[in-house]
Amino acid sequence: MPDKQPDNSQLADFFPIVNWLKNYTRRDFDGDIFAGIITAILLVPQGIAYAILAGLPPQMGLYASILPTAIYALLGTSRTLSVGPVSIAAIMIASALATPEVSALGNPVQSALILAAESGLIMLMMALLRMGNLVNFISHPVLAGFTSGAALLIIASQIPQLAGLKPPSCGFDEACYQHYLQGVNVASLALSMSALSLLIFFGKPLSKLLKKTTLPLTLITAISKCGPLLTVFLATFATTFFDLDSGYKVAMVGEVPSGFPAISLDFIDITKWQPLLPSATFIALIAYIESVAIAKVTANLRGEKIIPNQELIALGVANLVTAVSGGMAVAGGFSRTMVNFSAGARTQMAMLIAATILGFSVIFFSAWFANIPKAALAAIIIVAVFRLVRVRHIFHTLNYDRGDGVAELVTLLGVLALGIEQGITLGIILTLTSQLRKTSQPHIAVVGRIPQTEHFRNIKRHSVETWHHLLLVRIDESLTFANVSYVEDYLADELSRQPNIKHVVLIFTSVSDIDATALEALEAINHDLQASGKTLNISEAKGPVLDKLAKTDFLEQLKPGKVFFRTEDAAKELG
Repeated sequence: MPDKQPDNSQLADFFPIVNWLKNYTRRDFDGDIFAGIITAILLVPQGIAYAILAGLPPQMGLYASILPTAIYALLGTSRTLSVGPVSIAAIMIASALATPEVSALGNPVQSALILAAESGLIMLMMALLRMGNLVNFISHPVLAGFTSGAALLIIASQIPQLAGLKPPSCGFDEACYQHYLQGVNVASLALSMSALSLLIFFGKPLSKLLKKTTLPLTLITAISKCGPLLTVFLATFATTFFDLDSGYKVAMVGEVPSGFPAISLDFIDITKWQPLLPSATFIALIAYIESVAIAKVTANLRGEKIIPNQELIALGVANLVTAVSGGMAVAGGFSRTMVNFSAGARTQMAMLIAATILGFSVIFFSAWFANIPKAALAAIIIVAVFRLVRVRHIFHTLNYDRGDGVAELVTLLGVLALGIEQGITLGIILTLTSQLRKTSQPHIAVVGRIPQTEHFRNIKRHSVETWHHLLLVRIDESLTFANVSYVEDYLADELSRQPNIKHVVLIFTSVSDIDATALEALEAINHDLQASGKTLNISEAKGPVLDKLAKTDFLEQLKPGKVFFRTEDAAKELG
């Protein structure tokens, strides 16, 4: 007998890398190596910049870009998602570390490591509970409002860095601000303005110019995305050549340790985990939701599939690994992912290559990072997150759905005025409240028949036939405890306006369920109608609804009312 082939399906389920590695080709590698180099170029300045944004040593951003990236490549289902430090997570870490409860713990590095570990454990717990679809419970408007608010906070936090200033603490004291602004470092300001100009030029202007040439699109993408690294290189050269550090007091990144930190669990201090848990929960939720949303963008473009629950596992393990290897919390980054995708990445091999390049940089070139001016990094952060501010999107949402628009606006303002966790919590509450309001006031229409057809439409929208003794009412929502009172009031108002009605037909085309409270209300409606000499009838009810009603005596109570298969049948018999 031939040898039985091993079943690798379970291994591939847990390690999705197996699915693409077994069919990996030279063409895939050619695309991946180019994309990996370009993404690595972006990872260096971003890793340092986002660590500083979070208020952490720069090496924590670099460490978070190596092992966690490799872990996601093994476990993640997206072939192009770039996992590492991101701006939104960085500002959430900074916000968490700034709270009085966390500040009192001391040692922000240890607190940041605990945040990463807790975020990872929370994601793994969510995966264990099969909560991958939790992403659907935060609406896009709330997420958009949160992202815009967080981006504005990031920009506001970096503006002082552009001018070589520390964050202000003047409140509403105008005189204090006048004195504060006198401390502007002209050299830092000139450096940051030059960096901003270069970064802006390397955006759309350079891309438009290059597209007029005969260069391949992948090469155009590569050149246009080298802006951050070129900015860092030129700013570092200018700082070193003109001695801006000692001569003009331009703030530098400072010494970055070479090599990797030892894998360690020394940061674990159970007494500090509870105060950090609320912030870690929000970081985990946002990191997961953002990552899956970004992964779906590129997956849809290629017809690939993202498995949400496996993403929880991959991101959870990546955050645990970043904690034990000295890095900050990680998530999928939009700009890096799109660069990786546009540069021709075919698989996660591109990110493995990027992590390898970054690893060599940390080992052999970390001394070069010491003279990077913080003003240049602030410019990189501002340009990177500016596109996340989508104020115009709020007006678009308001125009389409006022409830969602208000939730998006309130989330943005809440993030700015109250804080990140409070802002997004407020947005979620508003969204759920708006949804409950919509559910409690379902759309109900009195309908009539379009002449010479069997179609029934809203009498307020169409020219239709109606009957003197027959009221046809279409309910466009399942009947529950939350909305059945609204239905009762609607029927009562219609019957008071049309006292000659003898038959009421409830059209259940859109009714998928009737709960116990709604059933009792229907029984009461039927009783009142019969007491006044009228009948209650039902048409076009779905099978599952009729199955539930058949378990009760409601259908017997309807008599002499009936259940009609079609509304047309009810109109012919009762009209």
